[in-house]
Amino acid sequence: MSVAVELYNSRSKFDSISSILQFVTDQLNYLITARPTAVNMTDAAKAIIDYLIPLNNKQQNLNLYIDELLDFIEQFLQRDLNNNRSIGRYGAEMIYQNMFHKKKLNILTHCNTGSLATVGFGTALGVIRQLATNNLLQLVYFTETRPYNQGSRLTAYELVHDRIPHTMICDSMAGLLMRTQTIHAVIVGAARVTANGDTANTIGTYQLAILAKHHEIPFYVAAPTTSIDLTKKTGNEIVIEQRPSSEMTTIKGINIAAEGKISTEKK
Repeated sequence: MSVAVELYNSRSKFDSISSILQFVTDQLNYLITARPTAVNMTDAAKAIIDYLIPLNNKQQNLNLYIDELLDFIEQFLQRDLNNNRSIGRYGAEMIYQNMFHKKKLNILTHCNTGSLATVGFGTALGVIRQLATNNLLQLVYFTETRPYNQGSRLTAYELVHDRIPHTMICDSMAGLLMRTQTIHAVIVGAARVTANGDTANTIGTYQLAILAKHHEIPFYVAAPTTSIDLTKKTGNEIVIEQRPSSEMTTIKGINIAAEGKISTEKK
């Protein structure tokens, strides 16, 4: 959608269809570099580029060409919203049916998987939204999700906005929470799921899975089929994006860690 907005606002600068094709292709390929772990972004970009090429042969009017392309891109938005709502319905039903005591649930989630991460509803947070809509949610716990604080900055905003009862916790207190409070399920999203079911998600997800297994808490991954990558056999083949160290050492440009030298020596 960001490419669509840029294309819409820049339509007057194009003098040929080939220039539009080059612009969109370059922007999409650049966008992919931001999230190499997320397969759905790569697949969506490829689908748009594949659509551009035959469109180039049948449509020669620049404005109509841009309009057709914008319509195609906007279809992703509606499909994503429909997928999110389906995940919410099915996920809420499955989780609640697995809770045989039939009471309101306490759920723990990680990172942001809501309308700010997807479209309008969310995946893991979409399931939580649906549980709340069905009056089946007691409380949602969510992590800060350091170092970039997607939990405290984004998930908190969405839960406050929707008036869903919630409590934010430090990433490092998840184990204590599971030991001292009743957590009925952990539910997270996914950037990519490989053929054997291995899942890559925001840093910190792995330790939550281990803790959930230790405390015998059901652990769910909520993701659309566009996050499944059958070309990768296991999670070992997933390219994990490397985030800038400043996310951990600074807050709003202010250094919060002692400065040190980076060693380049091989150990």
